[in-house]
Amino acid sequence: MRLYQLHSRQTLPITKERAWKFLIDPNNLKVITPNAMGFNILSGGDVPMFPGQIIQYTVSPFPGYTTKWVTEITHIREGEYFVDEQRFGPYSLWHHKHFITEVTGGVEMEDIIDYKLPFGFLGQIVHPILVKRQLQKIFDYRREKLNTLFGECQNNTPFLEFKSF
Repeated sequence: MRLYQLHSRQTLPITKERAWKFLIDPNNLKVITPNAMGFNILSGGDVPMFPGQIIQYTVSPFPGYTTKWVTEITHIREGEYFVDEQRFGPYSLWHHKHFITEVTGGVEMEDIIDYKLPFGFLGQIVHPILVKRQLQKIFDYRREKLNTLFGECQNNTPFLEFKSF
């Protein structure tokens, strides 16, 4: 069983309050997801996030493949972080932590995703070919979209790292 981790950080020249308000609105996930992914919220996106909230959506991670994804917001510390976990979807495990920290000139947004692919050895083979590349594209798009929406910080070196365990 192989576990993977994606770790991303980005600094934006906005207040912590503005970043938090943007992130806790489930509808903004569509804003920062590439259009080609066909992301659509089916239910649960009509209110700001709260612990126990179930959000159902469809997504097309690869051309010709659409899947339903159900996540639960499991933890929230107001203005600091929240966690979403997959309850049903394409991964065997998906645990996504979102952190917001005040820094000089704005906020640092940090994502740590621990995930596991289905299909055992086959999942491990397709990870570098399909899954890792797709996640890289999603987070590259997200970084660019957030910079477009909120501006880019000076000395903002994007950080994106993958690990496996």
